[in-house]
Amino acid sequence: MDINQARTFLAIAAHGSFIEAAQRLHLTQSTVSARIQRLEEELGVRLFVRNRSGATLTVGGRRYTEYAKRLVLTAEQARHHVGLPSRYRANLRIGGRIALWEGLMPAWVLWLRARAADVAVRGEIGFEEDLMRRLIEGSLDIGLMYSPSHSPGLVVEHLFDETLMLVSSRPGDVQPGDDYIYVEWGPAFDIQHTQSYPDIEPPPQVVNIGWLGVQLMLANGGACYLPARMAEPLVAAGRLHPVAGAPRFPHPTYMVYAKDSDNPIVALALEGLRALSRAGGTNA
Repeated sequence: MDINQARTFLAIAAHGSFIEAAQRLHLTQSTVSARIQRLEEELGVRLFVRNRSGATLTVGGRRYTEYAKRLVLTAEQARHHVGLPSRYRANLRIGGRIALWEGLMPAWVLWLRARAADVAVRGEIGFEEDLMRRLIEGSLDIGLMYSPSHSPGLVVEHLFDETLMLVSSRPGDVQPGDDYIYVEWGPAFDIQHTQSYPDIEPPPQVVNIGWLGVQLMLANGGACYLPARMAEPLVAAGRLHPVAGAPRFPHPTYMVYAKDSDNPIVALALEGLRALSRAGGTNA
């Protein structure tokens, strides 16, 4: 039994699929299957039932889940803690969508370091699937995201609502034009967008993160929906312009963390996120 087997097991459990786990871990499906086969042989129990819809945990698989998390978590803690200088007493691993690293998460890191300067912080950018997998396997302490899934042992807590607003590189725009850039903000946004623009043609440009939309607008012109927190500094600088009369959409933001974490810094970090959210620190 080794760490790679535990990581592979947790990836399958998180995604419900050997194929999806192989893609996420950048492995061949045969490698993933071989690891699980060896693990099942070592444990003497079948861990997954495969069917057309994917893979589901057996009773033995559910029992092994917590042990797998502990294996991975212990390895991650050892990797990060052993190399820390003696002045640091702990390590915190945080991850979030790239849009949430605009203002909010840097302000959070500043808040945390002002109160716990002896804590080392590791920050990462990721999409929901990868962040949730890392949280499930225990290699991430806190994740900030827009569309979390639910998993036993994890807490999904609503933090605040973003406001998505339409901005353009041109001051006179009144609606999305031929160079409109559609940002994939998630299913809820897609529904609201379709209801507000029922006659709009399929956008000629589609991106999966708002940062790419900003780069395209600034380089080539166009318009797209961005969180007001991201857009307002660019609007104030005269680089982008709000589209007058365009509908604005709420976009919930969540923080996800382990229900029972043995990292003593997690509680303080969560307190900081809540405090910044209540104080309007999302505009920091």
